[in-house]
Amino acid sequence: MLDGISNSIISSNSERLLGEVSPAPDKSISHRALMIASVAEGESNIHNLLEGEDVLQTYYALTSMGVRIERLEDKTWKVYGNGIGSLLPPRDVLDMGNAGTGARLLIGMVSSYPFVSVFTGDGSLRKRPMERVITPLERSGAVFMASEGDCLPLSVRGATVPIPFDYIMPVDSAQVKSSILLAGLNIRGVTTVVERNVTRDHTEKMLQGFGATVSSSSADDGCGTKISVHGMSGMQGKNFSIPGDFSSASFLIAAALICRDSNILITDVGVNPTRIGLYTTLIEMGANLSMENLKYVAGEPMADIRVRYSPDMRGVIVPSSRAALMIDEYPILSVVAAFSQGDTVMHGVGELRSKESDRIATISNGLRACGVPVTEQEDIMTVHGGDNCGVQGGVTISSAMDHRVAMSFLCLGLGAHKEVEVTETEVINTSYPCFISDIVQLGGNLIAKRGSV
Repeated sequence: MLDGISNSIISSNSERLLGEVSPAPDKSISHRALMIASVAEGESNIHNLLEGEDVLQTYYALTSMGVRIERLEDKTWKVYGNGIGSLLPPRDVLDMGNAGTGARLLIGMVSSYPFVSVFTGDGSLRKRPMERVITPLERSGAVFMASEGDCLPLSVRGATVPIPFDYIMPVDSAQVKSSILLAGLNIRGVTTVVERNVTRDHTEKMLQGFGATVSSSSADDGCGTKISVHGMSGMQGKNFSIPGDFSSASFLIAAALICRDSNILITDVGVNPTRIGLYTTLIEMGANLSMENLKYVAGEPMADIRVRYSPDMRGVIVPSSRAALMIDEYPILSVVAAFSQGDTVMHGVGELRSKESDRIATISNGLRACGVPVTEQEDIMTVHGGDNCGVQGGVTISSAMDHRVAMSFLCLGLGAHKEVEVTETEVINTSYPCFISDIVQLGGNLIAKRGSV
């Protein structure tokens, strides 16, 4: 483990989170950086790569396919790319651990290579459906054999002569879009994906930054955006730095919003407009937030975020059109909603049922155990907030081996009346290994039940 996170952590009421902190590097961008640098020509030096377990699984998979990657003494990761089409047949089964993003993107990447790859993962990842990437990638000529429910373990035999294709996504998903674009890199011709609503665009930005030919325009029917990649367009290695992960920063934001007299500055956070739906929502709720020192690094906007205690937040209606911009942040939004006045109604959240856990059910059950009423539907979740008296705590909550659930309820415990114990917290290492130490550094009361924090 990279940060000594124990199996069970007790979170108790905290006041005055103060200070300055940088969140974990962006996980989504870290995955993409390793993959794209691996098929560029020449060396790439990646600074501030997230060294969490999910990203390391992508690193192991790429090295299994012949990519040379080194971690230097200054924590820079050097990738020796050999160009598009250079991946080799994997030396072994590709075990992606808990990395859903890594798995879906790599499945796309290898689908246009003429060899067989076998993917597996931990118990949680093996329950997550892969049909959403299998269906479009089959159009290129790739052949898949998946376990029941189109889950891992899964084998893919890439097409000998892959065919470019067009695909309209029935459900907005940055993972599906990215999987298709990465497959298209190694397909002669133009491969196109259409999204009806905007999803995170890190893949397009990074491909363009490396020199790939990527274009976007309005969909032919005027509904959504058409993104195309021109296969076999050369890419050159780059030197760049990974911004702080907004999804990780969201837990720090929430903690400061609900802990009395807090005032923190979260530095160098990636604020790509396709990622900050939570920020928009919190502003609507009356949160005391502001962005400072906006700058751009390798095409990605970064800023410092100032957060102050906000006791007068109110519930809002979150439209389904915003779901793709904050799909990972609904668990922590639900915690903030519990400390707000009135109902927070979240539309378009059905995707959460097929994440690391059924996040709607897991979050709903945990909030109810803490005295917060929740109404749960297939695609809508409503948190009935009140004053702080409604967030009692005094319970033990399982993370269901879901890192975002674990961090969400640890944040809730910082503002609840009674302590909250969260079990299976070691899973936090997948995305934010320094989460515990960052919260403690700011003044949060987190204590490991077993082992040391």
